[in-house]
Amino acid sequence: MHPVLALRAAKPAGHAPGPVLASAVQEFHRDARRAAIPRVEAQVVVRFGSSTAGGVDVHALGPRTRVHRKFIRGGQCAVLVRLRPGSYEATLGATAGDLGRAPVPLSDLWGDPASARLREQLAAARDMRDAVALLEQALGARFARSCDSVVQAEFLETALERLQAVSVGGTARELGVSERHLRRVLRQATGVSPKTYARVKRFTCAVGLAQRSRSVAWSTIAADAGYYDQAHLIADFHAIAGCTPGGLLAELAERSSR
Repeated sequence: MHPVLALRAAKPAGHAPGPVLASAVQEFHRDARRAAIPRVEAQVVVRFGSSTAGGVDVHALGPRTRVHRKFIRGGQCAVLVRLRPGSYEATLGATAGDLGRAPVPLSDLWGDPASARLREQLAAARDMRDAVALLEQALGARFARSCDSVVQAEFLETALERLQAVSVGGTARELGVSERHLRRVLRQATGVSPKTYARVKRFTCAVGLAQRSRSVAWSTIAADAGYYDQAHLIADFHAIAGCTPGGLLAELAERSSR
């Protein structure tokens, strides 16, 4: 069975963006080493299983810009929620820089009473879909207490979306702000430079396109994902994944089949 059981975008049409960008549920049946695709958004991760303390733990992860390989025990389930840049302080009480690369227990961010209450609710969830809803509600409630966070998230969403196709200078002109101001805002909100953000998003787009393709044509995927050419794509895969595009795709297919 593929470890990703559910994945959905969490942006309701016609509504101001909330803190949740996307949610996923993963299930791991056997012990195995697995490769995690980098995400430039902060994540909140809930793990269920006998190998976790009390059967449930919750932690936050900062942005990651490289493929991360780790050994995971079988019999675990996990809920992963990716947060919208600009929502981290309102939702977690920490910036992307504060989170860093190592997992941070939610109790360190929310305090013991609030995090313990959420763990109790998650432990009592009927199923993984219910657990996703409980986590999203808890994050949304904290986000809603900050009036400024909604405006900031809308501005950042527009800026980061335009950054996928337009330079930082061009994006700044479209938004009516200085390039220096935009770079500072984006760095503070995402924890990485605009160039790194766009690079990792382009990489994850290419991986997704390849995984969905019946017959992988890397030159076509390179063009569709926004690379200059196939050589540019291959160079990025070596830098971010430490292997060729085909090598990573085979690794992901092998891991998901276990």
